[in-house]
Amino acid sequence: MISTVKNISLFSILDILVVAFIFYKGYMLMKETRGIQLLKGIVLIFALIPISQLLNLTVLNWILNKTITIGVLTIVIIFQPEIRRALEHLGRTAFVDKHIFEDEEIMEKVITEIVNAVEILSKSRTGALIVIEQKTGIGEIIKTGTELDSVISAALLENIFVVNTPLHDGATVIRNDRIIAAGCFLPLSNNDVISKKLGTRHRAAIGITETSDALTIIVSEETGTISLAMNGRLIRNYDKDKLKKILVQIIKRRQNKKTTLKGRIKSWIKPENNNL
Repeated sequence: MISTVKNISLFSILDILVVAFIFYKGYMLMKETRGIQLLKGIVLIFALIPISQLLNLTVLNWILNKTITIGVLTIVIIFQPEIRRALEHLGRTAFVDKHIFEDEEIMEKVITEIVNAVEILSKSRTGALIVIEQKTGIGEIIKTGTELDSVISAALLENIFVVNTPLHDGATVIRNDRIIAAGCFLPLSNNDVISKKLGTRHRAAIGITETSDALTIIVSEETGTISLAMNGRLIRNYDKDKLKKILVQIIKRRQNKKTTLKGRIKSWIKPENNNL
């Protein structure tokens, strides 16, 4: 009997921890998005129900209770972007994904070509948007542009972004050691926290990293500033050496990331540093 009580207690504790963890992860995914404001509104509705009962506000209480009755459907509709983002995040971390680069020498060469092109584009203040696909496939993005399937070279990347050429206005997508497509359209981020000083190019760069694990390099047309977007965050003011170093670190870390159950659980509990 005592053993049963202990088992029940342990399972109850585990149950509470799991639920708390789910709520925590949900909060972190919605943090700094419009969803957190909606969540506050829902909490307020729940808080007003007992208050309306206590003050005998019959009409208000009836409205609030009816709101809660259809609450599940309402939450799914309101939080659709956040729910989708959460499921995509879970899918990226829960299963074994493809390898990005099989050979470190090829990876170094690819990154060198990219940063050389970015440096020249920055000096000439030519706007550029380069997406490096990682373990999450972005085939739907590739289909919006012109498929190339070309060998990566700094010269080709420079030519793609020459102003008034057919492919310059859009994103170029890189997969492994190939330029897969150019002139691609990216989803714009709806994050209200993003600085109003940043234009559509930067908002698009952040948008694709909110729905995938892709890395996006941006060159500002106005200032020539080099930025890197990852996991919905944007870090600015990179130079050639700093950009190459961080790209190598990120790709190597993801390439060598454990895919065992223990490794996956660890990645859920302690996700990659969004601040790079």
